[in-house]
Order: sequence, then structure tokens, then C-alpha cells
Amino acid sequence: MADAGKANLQSAEKLGYLGLGLMGTPMTRRLLKAGYQVTVWNRSEGKVAPLVEAGAGHAATPRDVLARSDIVFMCVTDAAAVEEVIFGPEGISAVAGAGKLVVDFSSIHPDAARELAARLKAANGAGWIDAPVSGGTKGAEEGTLAIMAGGEAGDIERVRPYVLAMARRITHMGPTGAGQTTKLCNQVIVGCAMAVLAEATRLAANAGIDANRLPEALAGGFADSIPLQLFVPRMVQGIHSPPLGHIATMLKDLDTVADVAQTTSTPIPMASLAGQIFRLAKAARGADADALEIYKLSEDC
Repeated sequence: MADAGKANLQSAEKLGYLGLGLMGTPMTRRLLKAGYQVTVWNRSEGKVAPLVEAGAGHAATPRDVLARSDIVFMCVTDAAAVEEVIFGPEGISAVAGAGKLVVDFSSIHPDAARELAARLKAANGAGWIDAPVSGGTKGAEEGTLAIMAGGEAGDIERVRPYVLAMARRITHMGPTGAGQTTKLCNQVIVGCAMAVLAEATRLAANAGIDANRLPEALAGGFADSIPLQLFVPRMVQGIHSPPLGHIATMLKDLDTVADVAQTTSTPIPMASLAGQIFRLAKAARGADADALEIYKLSEDC
């Protein structure tokens, strides 16, 4: 079995990772721990050094990452950052990409994913999978992420073994853009859950019961969930570092939900309200604050 595993690693494709933020760093570490060859790049060099020390190769530019890799994973802030990494002066579109794949873990508009995929294919022949993730930094560190993917079935099967070094599952949801649309559905649920759990937790605290015990008291009932068990203790105890996700990121996703809902004539009263709560949180707590700091909006009420 050990020999078989060694043979699999020897035949493994060369990997790259662009964007070493809250998600990219732990995901890359998992690839390295699994024994894969990974070349990394990040806009700020400070985040590169620890991964190079862990065995990663260092590329000076995004184009160098694609030149040295068969499959490039990417997780950056938004569609503008994705476009810069691909089509900027040192972007990956500037080198030959035929037979290579770009797997974008970023959360962007489905229309943007389809447009960027088509432009990259026309520019250098590289394929594209939109594969946004759910599970936060905890899931990235523990390899328990859920990944929803859009693209060609064969491409997704090609990347599956590498993705499963970073995630619990990857689900093919349809053609390019389908992964991003699925992530929006995820964010409707998560964004509303954060807002509702903040409300319930504040009610408990204001009514004089120990809000820390809500996860224990509700475990196994209809109100139980992973968000309940994970979010409520962090809200009550003020644990916001490292953040599970930034307020600005959740707001960006809920604003995208609103845009897609408008174009598809989909009513989203709950998601719209959650979006406005996160807009208030951004003004009150700051764009880079932990999304769970929405709990603090009601502390002086």
C-alpha cells in the first residue's frame, strides 16, 4: 500500500496555488502535507515564506505559477482580483495553457466566472472550473470543506484527488458558473443563519440565561446545526481572531445574491434583510471585521 501511494505521488500532476489568505494558506499546507509538489504565489511576500519553508516552490508572478504547474488553484478576494491574476501584466493568460486547468475557489458572480473562463480559453487554451468553498478557515485547516463545482465533468474528475486533500467533498453542479450559483445558495443560508443566531443569542443573554449553553441545550433538536454549534460560542465569548470570514466578504456575496435574484425574478426577503444587517455591521465594525461581529450590533440596544 505504501508503494502504491508513493507511485501515485510520483505520477501526480504539478500543482500551483495563487492567493495565500485565510483559506489559501491552510489549503496549500494540506496539499504539501499530502506530498504534492506545489508552487505558490501571493501579492504580499510575507505570506509566501512559511509555505516555502514547508516545501512549496516560490513563483515570482502568477504566470510563472501556470508555467510550472499542470493544475492551478486560486483563492482571491473578488472578481477584480481574479481578473488581475489572470489578465494582468504578469497574469496566467500570458503563458501557454493548453491541457492545463485553473480551479477558482474564489466566490464571484456566476456571470463573471463564465466570462473569465471563456476569455482564458480564448487567450491560452486553459480550462476552468469554478469551485467556491464552504466551511470557513476551520474547514480549510481540517480538510472538511464542501466544494461546489461548475465545469466539464472530465476536468472535475481530473482534479478530484487533489481537491480531496483539501476538502471533504466536491460536487459537480453543472456547467461553468453552476458552482458559483450553488455558493450563492449556501450564502443565503449561512448569512441568514448568522443573523438569526445573533438574534437568538442576544435574546438569551438579555433574558438572563447562559447563552454559552445554547448549543448544548439545543443539540439534537430541530434548531441544532453546525452554525449553531460553531457560531454561538464565538459570539458569546467574543472570539473573532482568526476570523471565520470577513464582514465585507459576506456582504459581497449577499449583494451578488440580490443581483442574481433580480435577474431571475426570485423573491429573497430574508437574504435581503441579512444583507442590510451586514451592511450595518460593515459601517459599525469595519469591512475586515469577523462576520460574527454582527452579534455586537445589538449589545447596546
